[in-house]
Amino acid sequence: MTDPTPADLDIAPPRRAFWRNLSFVWVVPVLALMVSLGLAWQTYADRGVLIEITFNSAQGVTPKETTLRYRDVSIGQVEDVTFSPDLSKVVVQARVDKNVAPFLDQEATFWIVSPQVSARGITGLSTVLSGVYIEGAWDQEVGVPATRFVGSDGPPLVQPGRPGKRITLLAEDGRLLSEGAPVYFHGVRIGRLEQPRLVVSSDAVVVDAFIEAPHDRRLNTATRFWDTSGFDVSFSSAGLSVEFESISALVAGGVKFDSVYEGGTPVKPGHVFTVYADEAEARRSLFAGTNEAAVEVGAAFGESVTGLEPGATVRLNGLNVGEVVAIQANIEETEFGPELRPLARLSILPESLGLPRGADRDDVLDFLEAAVAKGLRARLATTSLFSSALVVELVELPDADPATFQRDSEPLPLVPSVTSDLPDFTATAQGVLERINELPIEDLIEQATAVMASAEALLRRDSTVALPDNVSALLTDTRALINAPSTQALPGELRDTIAELRAVVTDLRQGGATERLISTLEQADRIAANLATASDGVPELIEELRAVAEKANALQAEELVTAARQLLESADAVVDSDATRALPASLNAALDEVRGALADLREGGAVENANATMASARDAADAVARASKSLPELSARLDRLIAQSEGLLATYGARSSFNDETLSALREIRDAARAVSQLARSIERNPNSLLIGR
Repeated sequence: MTDPTPADLDIAPPRRAFWRNLSFVWVVPVLALMVSLGLAWQTYADRGVLIEITFNSAQGVTPKETTLRYRDVSIGQVEDVTFSPDLSKVVVQARVDKNVAPFLDQEATFWIVSPQVSARGITGLSTVLSGVYIEGAWDQEVGVPATRFVGSDGPPLVQPGRPGKRITLLAEDGRLLSEGAPVYFHGVRIGRLEQPRLVVSSDAVVVDAFIEAPHDRRLNTATRFWDTSGFDVSFSSAGLSVEFESISALVAGGVKFDSVYEGGTPVKPGHVFTVYADEAEARRSLFAGTNEAAVEVGAAFGESVTGLEPGATVRLNGLNVGEVVAIQANIEETEFGPELRPLARLSILPESLGLPRGADRDDVLDFLEAAVAKGLRARLATTSLFSSALVVELVELPDADPATFQRDSEPLPLVPSVTSDLPDFTATAQGVLERINELPIEDLIEQATAVMASAEALLRRDSTVALPDNVSALLTDTRALINAPSTQALPGELRDTIAELRAVVTDLRQGGATERLISTLEQADRIAANLATASDGVPELIEELRAVAEKANALQAEELVTAARQLLESADAVVDSDATRALPASLNAALDEVRGALADLREGGAVENANATMASARDAADAVARASKSLPELSARLDRLIAQSEGLLATYGARSSFNDETLSALREIRDAARAVSQLARSIERNPNSLLIGR
C-alpha cells in the first residue's frame, strides 16, 4: 500500500494594479512638463518669419542685439550675420513679426541706420545711444510675401506707397543734380531727386525725381526744368540783383520747374524732361522745340558783329520772336566790286509774330515784306551796359532810307539792316576819366586835412584827455552812491512807507472819512446851487432899475411945466364962466339929496356895518404891523445863513486849506505809488537786487 502524497501547490505572487502605487505627487511634474511643452510650442509658433537681407556692408550690426524697425517700432531682431558664397556681400538673417511678414513683398526696402552727415543735414543721431538698427519701408497693402531682399546703402527718398508721380530728368552736366536735392515750384518744395546715373549710350546724366501728389498734376508737356543751385547775378537799370532760391539749394543744389506756355497736356509717369542751366535757357527751349515751323531769314550788317553769337535772341518791340542760328560771311556785289559782309541767320517763329498757328513760310515772308515797307529794319543792340553780348533787334524806323525785303535772295531772304548806335566803351571810359579829372581833388584833400587837424586838436585838449578819468570818477561815485547803506535801505523804507499809507487809508476807510467828505461836498454843492438860483434874479432886477432910470431920464421937465400952466389957465376960464357961478346952487341941491340918502342909510344900519368893517381892517393892519416887526430878525437870520454858506464854501473852495491839504495828501500818495511801481519794475528786471542791493 502506498502512501499518497499531495501535489505541489502553484503559489504565485499577488498581482499589483498599475494605479495602486500611483501618487498624486506625480501630477505636478506632468503638468509642468505639459506647460513647458506648450510654452515651447507657443514660442516656436510666435518666433516670426525668418528673412535674409543682403548688404554691401553690415557695420555695427550684431546678432541678438540689432533690431529691425518699421517707423521706429521694433518688429524683429537680427539672428545671424554671414557672408554670401563668394564673400562679396553680407547676409543678415532676421526674424520678423508674423503679423508684419505678409506686407513684405519685393517692393520692401531695408537699410542700416547709423549717424551720417550729408548736405541734407545730420541723421541717425539716436543711434549714438541705442546702437545701429535696420530700418524697413514698404506699402500698406498685403502682397506676395518674400523672404530675400537686397538692402540699400541709405533710406529711400520716397517711401513706398506714397502718392505722387515719378519722372526722369536729363541733364548734360551732372553737377546740376545731386541725390536728395529738392524740386521747387514757385519757391515751394514739392519733390526730391534720387541718385543721378550716367547713360551708357551717351554722355548725358539722368536722375529720377518724385513729385508729390497733388502737385504732380502740374506736370505737362509745357513744363520746363532748370537748375536753381548757386547765385543768379544780374545787372539792369534797377541796379545789381543777386538772387538764390534757398540756403538748402545753395548747399545741396536743386531744380525748379514751371509751365512756359498754356495748353500743355498731362504727362504719364516716367516722362523724360530736360534740365536747363537757367530759366532763360529753359524758356528759350520753346523755340528749339518748334524749329520745324521756324522760318530762316538773313540780315547782313555793315559793321563788326563781335559779341553776336549763335543762340542770341531776335527781338521785335522787346519780345523774343526767334534766335540767331549761325553767323557766316556773305559776299555781296556792289558798284565798287564784291564786298564781304557778315550775315546772321535768323530763325523766326510764326506764332511769336502774332500769326495764327499753322502759318507757313510764305505767311512769314509776307509779314516781313509788309513790315519792311513800313520801315522795319534789323540792327544790333547790347544786352546791358557792362556786357559785350549782342542781340538782333527788329525795329520800325519811319525815317529810314527806302529799302526792300529781298525775298528771293540767296541763300536766304534778306531783311534790310541799319547801322546800330552801340555805345563806345572807350569813349565812355574816357568821359568818366575826364569827369574824375574835373573833380576838385585838391580842395577835398585840403578840407580833409583841415578836418583831421581839427579832430587832432580836439583830441589833444586837456578836457578831452581828462574825459576818461572823469567818466571813471563818475562811475566810481555812482557805484559808491548805489552801494551806500542809505541807498540800499531805500527799498525797506519804501516798503514801510507803503505799509503806513495802507494803514492810513484803512483807518480813513473804516472811520467813514470818505463818506463824510462826500456828504459835506454834496451839501456844499446844494448851497452853491441855491445861491446860484438866488443870484439868477439879480440881473433881472438890475435891468428893471436901469429901465426905470432910462424912463425918468426920458421925461421932459419943460413940457411938464407948460402943460401945468395951460391947465391952470383952463381952470381960471372955467371958474369965470356962468356955469361955474351957478355951481353953488347945484351943490346945495345935491347936498340936500345926500343928506336924505344918509338918513336912509342910517335908518338901514349902514353905520354899524361900516364900523365893523373898519374894525376888521384895523385888526388886519395890526397883524401886518406885527409881521413887519419880525422882518428885521428874519433878514438877520438870512444874513447869518449867507455868511455861514460863504465860510463853508471858502473852507472847501479851490484856495481853502482843506483843499490844499487834501491835494497835498493825494500828491504824496501818488508819488509813493509811483515809487512803488518803479521799485517793482526794477525788481522785475533784476530780481537779484533784493539780495545784492543793486
